[in-house]
Amino acid sequence: MNAILWTPTAQQVADALLARFARTHAPSEIRDYPSLHRWSIEHRGDFWTAVWRFADVVGELGDAADDPTLAYVAGAHMTEATWFPGASLNFAENLLRHAEIASNSAFAESPALLFRSEGGESRRVSRRGLLEQSQAFAHHLLKSGVQPGDRVAAVVPNVPEAVIAMLGTTAVGAAWASCSPDFGDDAICDRFGQIEPRVLLAASQSSYNGKAHDVASRVRGLLHRLPSVEQFIVLGDETPLKGSEIRFREIVSRPPTSMLFPRFPFSHPVYILFSSGTTGVPKCIVHGAGGTLLQHLKEHQLHSDLRPGDRLFFHTTTGWMMWNWLASVLASRATAVLFDGSPFHPDPEVLFRLAEAEGVTHFGAGAKYYASLEKCGAAPAERFGLASLRCLLSTGSPLLPENFDYLATKIRPGMPIASISGGTDIVSCFVLGCPTLPVRRGEIQAKGLGMDVHVFDSNGKPAVGEAGELVCTSPFPSMPTGFWNDPQKEKYLAAYFANYPNIWRHGDYGIETAEGGYVILGRSDATLNPGGVRIGTAELYRQVETFPEIVEALAVPLRRHGDEEVILFVRMKPETSLTEELVAALQRRLRERCSPRHVPARILQVPDLPRTISGKLSEIVVRNVINAMPVTNAEALANPESLEFFREVMQRSRIA
Repeated sequence: MNAILWTPTAQQVADALLARFARTHAPSEIRDYPSLHRWSIEHRGDFWTAVWRFADVVGELGDAADDPTLAYVAGAHMTEATWFPGASLNFAENLLRHAEIASNSAFAESPALLFRSEGGESRRVSRRGLLEQSQAFAHHLLKSGVQPGDRVAAVVPNVPEAVIAMLGTTAVGAAWASCSPDFGDDAICDRFGQIEPRVLLAASQSSYNGKAHDVASRVRGLLHRLPSVEQFIVLGDETPLKGSEIRFREIVSRPPTSMLFPRFPFSHPVYILFSSGTTGVPKCIVHGAGGTLLQHLKEHQLHSDLRPGDRLFFHTTTGWMMWNWLASVLASRATAVLFDGSPFHPDPEVLFRLAEAEGVTHFGAGAKYYASLEKCGAAPAERFGLASLRCLLSTGSPLLPENFDYLATKIRPGMPIASISGGTDIVSCFVLGCPTLPVRRGEIQAKGLGMDVHVFDSNGKPAVGEAGELVCTSPFPSMPTGFWNDPQKEKYLAAYFANYPNIWRHGDYGIETAEGGYVILGRSDATLNPGGVRIGTAELYRQVETFPEIVEALAVPLRRHGDEEVILFVRMKPETSLTEELVAALQRRLRERCSPRHVPARILQVPDLPRTISGKLSEIVVRNVINAMPVTNAEALANPESLEFFREVMQRSRIA
């Protein structure tokens, strides 16, 4: 049993929103978290209707209004379940809470967004201001002919304008998709080219680590590769306009006289997020408005104890689902605190100065950030009071036991540490924090309410205390409504249901503890995950193999100190070798065409790469060899002798 680092007091348990929810909306016999979770699975219609009502969702409940059990209608397969038939809502209306703004001047003038850049720029957007600008953008989209179901895409940093544009987009029923400015040209086109957006936004500039980058000019050069785009909108004034381009500030400078929030079915598309591209171009994952909203409300209010007036910060970019998660705090009447730039510029304390100045109550970042902070010798608890802070959040990669120690002693002693894990696939969490349970060193506290999560052993059976595959065995509202251009759901089913019939396999390797906690050990598939950022090998290969000297390549993760490093192996043409110049050119190409995160930690030349009898390269076998994991399918290889070289080169290079 892992040591307990924090335990809520009896008063903290009684005061938690989770306890209030259980008292007012769950059966009277519910006495603890395990029984509440069991009820949420066994009576999912009742549970999710209770979440709707507890969180005060704006909309029509449909069939569940008279009978909560009708909120869930089972299908023959998990993907065929129906949630809230007859219900209708508007995603943006729930985040903007316009009726409360109209009736409560204090609420209207309270901050919806607080922004700080690495260069020190600071901005505040009130709830009234956010509503007016979002509605102005929505009216512009309507005048431009954008219809429900159309797509609006953006290459933007984590700035208020991104949230405003997202809210305006979803207000009219269009779907929002975004990439951060550090995505390369091919990565952007591989994503947006599939969903055919009618409108494209791009920031004029973005800054990182003190360097400014021209974004709009670069994205403008991609328009010929995105023929569906009818309108190009530029955020910021640094880049001159050309032709019919429009400046964002001109669109939102004239607030409309009327509010517009048409309501759509529960599963109407709200976001399109993108898979990592492991087996080809990234898959376009479509998320429904109702499922996304209910999951985020549940996770914020019940699992994070987020209350009206709280201020939640998470260090993220617009290319990570945590940005979508952060924006949803508005629906809980909380404030979203945004930061754009490097978390270590101009120094490692920049985010904690922000947290102190803005009274952040919930502070979140990737586990890799906390590990890097510790290596810098930073001790925020010694420099900042952080009196408002009530919860520390971490995700992106496993938070190691030593990281728990650092957070508990050097950042803000005496508070819960909520390590959370889920993903782009569900735009939410499978396992996460719980304000009424103790925090154990190295463990995620609990499986999420309404999430039928288990760890399967090698025989496909639930196991406790044994490493295995993280799975979910029954439907939940934030399952994707589908993949774009996948009408028969072939890609969808292959992505999550190929291993276990009618059971969601998430691709994480973990352990369920005897106490009901979880330890995530990393990815169980071939997806790369350095620093918590998922990278598809296909994207990487596409760039590497444009070099004529390289015959083929294979990239695998090396697990080290709780994180992953990408190791790239290349097979060269005869009489050629991997020179320092070629390594530098490879690194430059990956950085420019994909992103800095695609650049491998090591690039090594090998005489051959293992392949199956059918001729496919075997990433998983190489991954297992370099991480000293068992190789159970060597007999499926056409050239099993190639594995010995990987064992030897790892030892020689002292990588393993």
